[in-house]
Amino acid sequence: MSHIRALALIAAAAAAVLALAACGAGGPVARADGRLGVVASFYPLQYLAEQIGGPHVAVTDLTSPGVEPHDLELSPRQVASVGSAGLVVYLKGLQPAVDEAVRQSGARRVVEASSLTPLADHHLDEGGDGPGGSGDRAAGAGAEPHAHATGDPHVWLDPARYAVLARGVGRGLAEADPAHAADYRRRTDAMVARLAALDAEFRTGLAPYRGRDFVTSHAAFGYLADRYGIRQVAVSGVDPESEPSPARLAAIQRQARAHGVTTVFFETLSNPKLAATLAADLHLRTAVLDPVEGVKDSSRDDYFSVQRQNLKNLETAFGGAR
Repeated sequence: MSHIRALALIAAAAAAVLALAACGAGGPVARADGRLGVVASFYPLQYLAEQIGGPHVAVTDLTSPGVEPHDLELSPRQVASVGSAGLVVYLKGLQPAVDEAVRQSGARRVVEASSLTPLADHHLDEGGDGPGGSGDRAAGAGAEPHAHATGDPHVWLDPARYAVLARGVGRGLAEADPAHAADYRRRTDAMVARLAALDAEFRTGLAPYRGRDFVTSHAAFGYLADRYGIRQVAVSGVDPESEPSPARLAAIQRQARAHGVTTVFFETLSNPKLAATLAADLHLRTAVLDPVEGVKDSSRDDYFSVQRQNLKNLETAFGGAR
């Protein structure tokens, strides 16, 4: 975002705040019927805020369903909502527009997810055939590294790390709304217990496949790979828009053949063309491995259902090795 664009956006946001105040519209980010207004930057944080906040909160997600979070741009009204929220929950480094809105808005209460659990560097190694950051095997020379300045942001894909985020969101809600602190603590404990059960399912399901490689279009699964002893071979970096070099694609092909890979995974929110082409060249299957950055139909799916489908798809891919 350029300096001129940032200034224009902030000015427009200030006008929006005044407009909201003038018309008396509390909107979804202000207290309405006694609820705490919470702004979340994207789905994994929205989900925690809603599940832990329960009936005491009104949560607004800045990222609409079906939108790739990395590509988010905010409207002036959305920027204004950040400044007027009772609590803002976001992950620094994932969405620059949100980082800028938080910085400029002077938001009073903020839970910043990367401050709760350290971010690893799941980069793509340009040399050799060793790991490209913890849990992310390189595809040899010619790889194109792409990393967020603060590290790999996809911590929610590790249920144990996501539980740490849940604790942080629960504390933030209790501090912002002390009257309901006991209920936030109770709901936090329930969420952490559910995540512990999910972690146990992943441990059991993937235990027979420790050390195995899986090929994915986007390097979003480094934390999951770290936790369960499998190895991510990513076509693109932690930003799904980064383009792999021809040398990297050739190296991935060699590695897939050498390690009995059966499946190339692609995502729900990104273009599957590259993954499909790679799979066709290698005569492999394709399947979805969802980074849970957004849920298109919240009436049907949530974090847990998508993660369990991810586990099933990984088990199928590993179990079908030639």
